[in-house]
Amino acid sequence: MNIFTSNPDLYPTPPEVIDQMLMDEQVAGKVILEPSAGTGNIISRLLEAGAAEVIACEKDPNLRAILAGKCDVIADDFLTLTPEDVSHVDLVVMNPPFSQDMKHILHAFDIAPAGCTVIALCNASHIVPHTYCESTEQSRFLETIENYGYAENIGDVFKQAERRTDCHIGLVKLYKGGSGESEFDGYVFDGMTDDLSGGDTSGLMTYDFIRDIVNRYCAAVRAFDEVKAKADEINRLACFPGMKDSWDQAPIRFVAVDAKGDKLTVISHDRYKKELQKYYWRIIFKKMNLEKYATRQLREQINRFIERQKNAPFTMRNIYRVIDVIFQTNTQRMDQALLEAFDTICSFSAENSTAGEKWKTNSDYMINRKFIVPYITDGYWYNNCPREKVSVTYGGNTSLVEDIVKALCYITGQDFDTVRDLHDRVGWADVQWGQWFEWGFFRCKAFRKGTMHFEFIDEDVWAEFNRRVASLRGWELPKNTRSARGRRKSA
Repeated sequence: MNIFTSNPDLYPTPPEVIDQMLMDEQVAGKVILEPSAGTGNIISRLLEAGAAEVIACEKDPNLRAILAGKCDVIADDFLTLTPEDVSHVDLVVMNPPFSQDMKHILHAFDIAPAGCTVIALCNASHIVPHTYCESTEQSRFLETIENYGYAENIGDVFKQAERRTDCHIGLVKLYKGGSGESEFDGYVFDGMTDDLSGGDTSGLMTYDFIRDIVNRYCAAVRAFDEVKAKADEINRLACFPGMKDSWDQAPIRFVAVDAKGDKLTVISHDRYKKELQKYYWRIIFKKMNLEKYATRQLREQINRFIERQKNAPFTMRNIYRVIDVIFQTNTQRMDQALLEAFDTICSFSAENSTAGEKWKTNSDYMINRKFIVPYITDGYWYNNCPREKVSVTYGGNTSLVEDIVKALCYITGQDFDTVRDLHDRVGWADVQWGQWFEWGFFRCKAFRKGTMHFEFIDEDVWAEFNRRVASLRGWELPKNTRSARGRRKSA
């Protein structure tokens, strides 16, 4: 029997998609529900990752037989489950039937206990607002995503799957919080010590700072609720009994609004909590100063990471989890900055390397001690009159050169804040065209045609830069790196 013919909604989840669903998520030791288990791909991956227990639902009796040895199948139809059935669940991971994806995801969120996270796939068209044709179900679906999590289009990830489709897939992540007096249970670790470094958090944030900022967040949301309750009471008292039509309401009403453009949006408890959560996450990431040594490409990755994390509940546990991820990946991020800086120098000119244009197949490939960067200076005014002193363009390759300096700060331990940016260095000094001046790790010489020549001041820094990149790329450099000076091309 062909399981795909008898089950048109069955699309087994590819391993790489499951990994994307579980990114940044702690699975080990948790109780997890898989509401549409299918052939069990997700279940197998969860068990491999150390899940304490996986429970599942599956309508197809043939598939249930396959699942019997993997997990406990607690129901045929997931939509019949109640909150009592899943009160012990920590995580819901699901690839629901695409014909009913919104209904299944909303049901999962409705019955999930406080503190549970719902991770789900859906048709990507369902996560895009449609002003004139949204169904009631989609409107609620989008509102739930807006208030309790986030969604992103991850593309046609089933194009090469066991069962293929060109349909673009949406990845939805929802966080189920508490309500009422228990809404902020577990947000603060009272009386606990800092797990990371004895209260110092490796110099980034103290335990007291983290506890204070989470307490401030919780207190602000509670104060919002108190003010809103008082505003509702005033509005009720001010409106004469029996006046139901909008034009019969009191002339002045109290509400919280978000004024953007010409539109005033009334802010609910959930909307206020989510926006404040994002605001405080921005403060945490600003405190970490992640972009200090980040190159342009790396900054884009960091920003995507930050955008995902801003949707997580603002608890002390989540803050520590994110800090731990940052620490664990710090070396990887810095190594990437080195590789990007190296490739940036190569991209400017074939003469910037020992191997020229053939560098990709040359195991002895090195950056020359001197290299040339185009499109970095403004040599003329708008009326084509030559500038008397060196002027650095605000476009072109200036930011890329500063990325190189960030990478060199990383390998030398120098604080990037002590290095002026190139605009400032040229601006406050009497720098002349065609004359050498020093900036950061380089002697520099600027020309009106737009190019600037750079030479490493310290030969050891130049050699270490080449050695570190060669090690990361698996290249073999000459035993005496300095010997490359004699065969480098003149800049």
